[in-house]
Amino acid sequence: MTAPTCSRAAGTLVAREPGAASSDRGPGPARTGHRLGRRHLEVAGVKGVLLAGGTGSRLHPLTRITNKHLLPIYDRPMISYAVEALVKAGVVEIMVVTGGTHAGEFLRLLSSGEEHGVEVLCYAYQDRPGGIAEALGLAERFVGEDDMVVMLADNIFGRTIRPTVEAFARQEDGARLLLAPVAEAEHLRHLGVPELDEQRRIVRIVEKPAVPPSRYCVTGLYCYDPSVFSIISRLEPSARGELEITDVNNHYIAKGLMDYDVLEGFWGDAGESIDAYYAVNDEVRRNGANRG
Repeated sequence: MTAPTCSRAAGTLVAREPGAASSDRGPGPARTGHRLGRRHLEVAGVKGVLLAGGTGSRLHPLTRITNKHLLPIYDRPMISYAVEALVKAGVVEIMVVTGGTHAGEFLRLLSSGEEHGVEVLCYAYQDRPGGIAEALGLAERFVGEDDMVVMLADNIFGRTIRPTVEAFARQEDGARLLLAPVAEAEHLRHLGVPELDEQRRIVRIVEKPAVPPSRYCVTGLYCYDPSVFSIISRLEPSARGELEITDVNNHYIAKGLMDYDVLEGFWGDAGESIDAYYAVNDEVRRNGANRG
């Protein structure tokens, strides 16, 4: 991987709310503030990581000529919805991790990020597909000691993800997931599914279970404290030779450091299949995305 490339949007200022309480994670700026001339309150101390790599094989032949995250969803490229979701949630320092022969197109599309409300936009290149956790590991220098919201850039949410981001900002440490209810057992067999105990706590996540232990799936939105990078450094590759994000999540669960929210409204994985891609297109055309 080459060194990350970062751009800072020109002329953007951050103002903290007068009298705002400081973070309960120690000294430093208040967790919330607002951007001058911007609509959305910033959640301070939380950075965003958008994962936009992979081969996109499930969307062939569409992805033979471009990265799947550059394909259109209704009237704009797919990744722009993920950027919008983070910005509306108050996350304005973002890294895009991508790879393949079309990586430069992300820079051409997003540039410094200023047009999209991003204050700092960085890019990292993943030399080869090695799993979600490996891609996240490339953001370690960018994130530093901050918390982070990680999003798979092919996930589309009907409503704002801000409640989850704000709930995570109030946590002392650990991780937070966003679950979505899924009615069809057959669909759950292709997803990561949480097993819940009698107190509705997650006891483990099972990847592509033959018998789903619940009627929920783990969406592509993950909130982590900076200890996630230490966890990733100790992971062993799975049978398919990748570092799995489910192993990361199960580590937090085993330590009792995982919390979650249940999604209200639409969620779709536009990269899951051709049918899913067009279903997400139809939903966004009718009802929009990131509302609220």
